[in-house]
Amino acid sequence: MRIGVPKEIKVHEYRVGLIPPSVHELVHHGHDVVVQRGAGLGAGLSDEDYLAAGAKLLDSAEEIFANADMIVKVKEPQAVERKLLRKGQILFTYLHLAPDAPQTHDLIDSGAVCIAYETVTASNGALPLLTPMSEVAGRLAPQVGAHALEKAQGGRGVLLGGVPGVPAAEVVILGGGVSGTHAATIAVGMGAKVTVVDRSAEALKRLSAQFGTAISTVFSTRAAIEELVRRADLLIGTVLIPGAAAPKLVTHAMVRTMKTGAVIVDVAIDQGGCVETSHATTHADPTYVVDGVVHYCVANMPGAVARTSTFALNNVTLPFTLALANKGWQQALKDDVHLRNGLNVCEGKITCEPVAQVHGLPYVAAESVLGLA
Repeated sequence: MRIGVPKEIKVHEYRVGLIPPSVHELVHHGHDVVVQRGAGLGAGLSDEDYLAAGAKLLDSAEEIFANADMIVKVKEPQAVERKLLRKGQILFTYLHLAPDAPQTHDLIDSGAVCIAYETVTASNGALPLLTPMSEVAGRLAPQVGAHALEKAQGGRGVLLGGVPGVPAAEVVILGGGVSGTHAATIAVGMGAKVTVVDRSAEALKRLSAQFGTAISTVFSTRAAIEELVRRADLLIGTVLIPGAAAPKLVTHAMVRTMKTGAVIVDVAIDQGGCVETSHATTHADPTYVVDGVVHYCVANMPGAVARTSTFALNNVTLPFTLALANKGWQQALKDDVHLRNGLNVCEGKITCEPVAQVHGLPYVAAESVLGLA
């Protein structure tokens, strides 16, 4: 199979779909890999690194898409890239289709086989290809939130950890999953007063066992969220429903009750955000203010630490990339139900039920597409 790696073109997106060691593995298995010149520079990976690993370099994205049987990316294809997809071509990347109707319709029209990292599953119910980026985004959230709290950035002028004689900032984290846990780790390390909210009793027990008295845990109810949002200096939203739009746990009315200069970091923005006043921003223009509250809603947070993120992502995607290349998409998906769960759009059909529901489109089970049902 010929695998293509285009340069990412989303604003300030510096990650790359394959690193040279991954290319080397694919070449070792008899596959051809074509990489767009300069694709890895943002992650500190030179064209020479790719050539040494056995890749061939092409000058443009148009050439990459035209020559590849499978496209391996990081972020969802932008509009100009979606026009380059063709029937039967494999697209393996993050898609986040639930809040993105234009992309959903374009992928349907392309006839491509679109497999989303974020809905590939594991036997324990985890999302292994989303986890490393959730870890990165979670760890970044207190860092960017602390910066946004600085007065010059529009924030309250509060130091997250406080100083002797002056209280630390109150950090409220909605969601105790991967991102929320990692956000709590960094916020505690920075000396903040941390509260994590979740509706899972098991998650709250796990957090309590992990952090002890370093954090407070609260069972999620509307009343609890209303009270904690009002008190928060920094609110971090990390809630996730796999494949579906994030629930709006924080209403505009709640935002109005927050302190002037408080900060919201909506890590869930890739899935539409969990705060009613959130809309996606970019690294070039990351924040905006609503009712005196600073909102940080960058939809590709891990792109800020591109090298760490790229290597972490390749660690988990490579086995699936190899399976798709070695077996072809149909056999690979037949053999592995967890990879099959990643199939979102297949040759004009929506095969991810939450995506079909949110957009009011017909749903066809992946098993039906593959002749398994």
